[in-house]
Amino acid sequence: MVQLDYTVRTLGAPLQRIPTLALSLCRSHTCAQKRTSIICLFLIVILVFHGLFPMAPSQPRMAVSVKLLAFYQTLFERSCDAVNALASALHTHYDELENALSACWDRVEAEHRECQNVSASDATAPELLIPRERCASILTQRCPACFGGIAFGQDLSEGGDIHVATDGNFHHWHRRSAGDSPHFYDTSYFLPKAQVDTIDHRILRSRKSPPRLHKSLVPHDAIDKCENSYEAADGKKQKSSMDSFDDTGVMALICRHDIPLFFANIDTPGEQQKYAVALIDHLSALLPPRATVVTLYDVGCVLSRSLHQYDILPPTIMKRLRFATTAMHAYGHEWACQLEYNPRMCHGLGLSDGKGTERLWSRLVRLIGIQHSSSVTAIGLEMRTDLGDWIKRRLKRGVGEQGTAAQSMLEECGVPINELCNEWASQRQSQLSIRAHAPACLKKELDTVLALQADLDTSERALQATREMMTKADATDDTLEALDSLERGHQHLMAKVEVLYASLNVHDQFPELKGVNLDFVRTLLLARDIKINIRKRAIGSFFEWDKLDRAVGGAQQALVTKLHQQTRKAISKCQPALMTALRKFNAYCERLEELYDPTYSIPLPMPLPTKLNDLCNDQSLMEDVWITPLTGDVPRWLEDQDIRDGICAMLKRDRCIEEKQRLGLEADNLCRWFGDELSAIELALLTPGTQCIADEIFLVPLRQRQEHLQHLQTHWMSSLAPAARFTSCATDAISLAQKLSGVFEGCPLECINTFPVSYIIPTEDEEAGQEVFFEADHAALKPEDAVLMDILTGGVTGDAGIIIPGTVETRVSAPYHGCPSQVFEPKDIALLASQTALLNDTCINGCAMLLYLEAVQLSRMVEQFAILSTHDLLRIRYNAPHDVLWQNMSWTRYWAKEVWILPIHRPSHVGHWVLCVVHLRSKELHLFDSFVERKPWKVNIKVPWTKLIQDIMKLIARLLGIARQHNHMVHVNIDFDGWVAHPLITEVVQTNGFDCGVWVLAVIAATLHGYHCMGLREEDMHAFQHYLRTLILQIPGSSGDLGKTALVKIQG
Repeated sequence: MVQLDYTVRTLGAPLQRIPTLALSLCRSHTCAQKRTSIICLFLIVILVFHGLFPMAPSQPRMAVSVKLLAFYQTLFERSCDAVNALASALHTHYDELENALSACWDRVEAEHRECQNVSASDATAPELLIPRERCASILTQRCPACFGGIAFGQDLSEGGDIHVATDGNFHHWHRRSAGDSPHFYDTSYFLPKAQVDTIDHRILRSRKSPPRLHKSLVPHDAIDKCENSYEAADGKKQKSSMDSFDDTGVMALICRHDIPLFFANIDTPGEQQKYAVALIDHLSALLPPRATVVTLYDVGCVLSRSLHQYDILPPTIMKRLRFATTAMHAYGHEWACQLEYNPRMCHGLGLSDGKGTERLWSRLVRLIGIQHSSSVTAIGLEMRTDLGDWIKRRLKRGVGEQGTAAQSMLEECGVPINELCNEWASQRQSQLSIRAHAPACLKKELDTVLALQADLDTSERALQATREMMTKADATDDTLEALDSLERGHQHLMAKVEVLYASLNVHDQFPELKGVNLDFVRTLLLARDIKINIRKRAIGSFFEWDKLDRAVGGAQQALVTKLHQQTRKAISKCQPALMTALRKFNAYCERLEELYDPTYSIPLPMPLPTKLNDLCNDQSLMEDVWITPLTGDVPRWLEDQDIRDGICAMLKRDRCIEEKQRLGLEADNLCRWFGDELSAIELALLTPGTQCIADEIFLVPLRQRQEHLQHLQTHWMSSLAPAARFTSCATDAISLAQKLSGVFEGCPLECINTFPVSYIIPTEDEEAGQEVFFEADHAALKPEDAVLMDILTGGVTGDAGIIIPGTVETRVSAPYHGCPSQVFEPKDIALLASQTALLNDTCINGCAMLLYLEAVQLSRMVEQFAILSTHDLLRIRYNAPHDVLWQNMSWTRYWAKEVWILPIHRPSHVGHWVLCVVHLRSKELHLFDSFVERKPWKVNIKVPWTKLIQDIMKLIARLLGIARQHNHMVHVNIDFDGWVAHPLITEVVQTNGFDCGVWVLAVIAATLHGYHCMGLREEDMHAFQHYLRTLILQIPGSSGDLGKTALVKIQG
């Protein structure tokens, strides 16, 4: 508290000297004074009061500047970035306020938690604290995109509500000899050991009961193979030495944006299931009871089966939980397992891949163990700030590039989507059937015989090579006779093997193969076995290269060392065996084609590529060789390559569509969290007397938090959450805070003259140049109230009062907020009074400026909009000089704005007003046409819009170029690449021929308030036109009075 007080007092002010205190009880000033020095009993308080932190709790001999400690803390957080650590730390330390508050921030959070009576010990029972309809605060603070939603309960088959990933790492150890420090802090990221041990006891207790029968789409044989092929599934395999270390690794749980959520220390030799289950159980306790979760794990198939066979997690969690494997390790699983657990084949998972744990390990690889908790906190905050960039990258590289490639492949294959869906369903049904995995049920004797056959083939080749060599060397008769004897013995063994193979009764094992040539069956089974061997070797090679590339955090950072080169050579030595197996398998495929009889109805295996990169991407590698005949025709998904390619493209396209939908929900969550946080900050700043804000010393960190939110706003803006939307959230947040605090800060209309007006209503008898208005009975209304009542009330019948005709004078608004004066002549005002007149350029430009001035008083965020004139595009069309454009448009400061609003007049026999909203950051044109012509606004088609959009792009390029010539900073590249045009509406909203200008002004008003479109209908245009006329009439007349207006007395 004292330290915060020091920060408030010294913020931006020079330090004061320590005063000399003299205490005396003598009231006479003539007595001689005797000075005695005493020991200060409050030395610690005085030191901190003056910005010095003591080095000892009592009798300190040294004190360090608080600012230096704050800078050191910032440097500590950035120390892992060895290249630019000091520069980054200096930037953070002196950012904005130029006074670091990092040292006191923990204290502020502690006081805040104490005020809310929430202690760290309650983390083990979070279900007692969280609201039942929203995620816990600890989750929303770590990733508002994932956990900031308010609607939960999406079906797991549709992708669920939340995607998380978990994985273990055995390179973060804790030496046993180092011991443990005294307990002084409950970490918010790492689960307590007691909590993990509780899950372990629950697993051991449940496994004592027999496994429960459950329906699994994947055969258990396939999951057993996955379990045997993965080290993560073997909890007993020792991956680290337990002699020197008590913690041998770390288990992490992250969201789909790679933000760390929770960790658990691994204190067993292997990666047991208790760690993943403990993390999932802890996360479930922090979620609403209806929230559904999809967990991506290397051995998600194995863990899913265990949780369904035993009562490890309660049913309330299991019915909301779904597992998938990580996309990076999907090739290590059986093909049947991939059909159900591969995220690229699972409906609803989008582009979630579970790779974020690997990226997290690369961030932590250079850090020592004692820094894990603080480092994870810093990493999480940094990644939360980058959520907007993450969404934009996923939109561009994921949804955009991959979706375009998938669509191109679909067009190339030429197969309708409904046929591909049917073929994919047929493929899943066939390859998930138990009979498709019958090779795993063959007798071991058959594998032994086939292995013996392979050995005899090798012996035969050796005998042939020996005979050739002996013949050339003129061997003796005894030598040749011995060689003949070996060949006769070899032929005898071959005959015995044939008898042994026939005695195994393969046809009895598979009645479907009855009548099939034995040589064909034998070759088919050999191809089946060698493909299994190829798959194991290939997957092992993929894993080795993958681990090597990730050894230092990524493939682009490979170690150029002798050890690294030796490792690469050692891995390369394993490739010849794999290449030999591939060539042998392809030879079997050729042999099968020679022996094939169409009456067998057995699909032939496809040859495999001999390059590792092509082999890794070949889907057929994971498919087993088909050994049973098919009933009916051979399915198209098995023999038609176009169908196979089309299915892959269809799956990729579906995942991209799902990803875009999920990104839209996450953008909504970011906006919602931004508004909630800003409301809390504004409410805290407006209510300094509440229990949460005990003193004004908390204003500094609150202001810092407020500025951080503004900084997040600039980072989080995207095409899914434009700046206008954040502006609207900020406006609503401030209004809510003012309402809750009881403090209302009015927004005076400084640019206009206020006078008592309640309604302005035209009548059928009203002529051009006449104007009427109503005067309230007793009390004068504020102009904004008059406008509101005008909109809500609509019209008043002619019987309400007596109308006295009058005249309207010219209205001239005063320059305000950088905007020039607006002149409205009586003929312009008469157009707004008429129900059928078309608005002219003065009405459009002037009313657009008045709407801007109205909106900017409600929120300063509206200043990011630039209101362009209807004449600006005409100047571009007629190639006006640079100085003319600069003279007419420099006042808008368009180069510093993010959104340009450009009303456009399309000449025709009657004329038509349209609108273009230019978003510079996202390179988007939002186009509005109340008639919604069937021909879209595209540049690549020959319609009248082509020339118009070309003129708009020319306007953007010229204006930005002129700004740069005048030495103004422009953050947008002047190019036409990446620009996209979107229509704001797709249905006709105007049926008459005169309201197009009013519709354009209504869309401008909606845009200024953070919306793309408005909810007005055609019957509401008359009331909105009254509102525009009211804004003009509130401007004083040219003679300084109200003019000869009409007074209408409201009756009753």
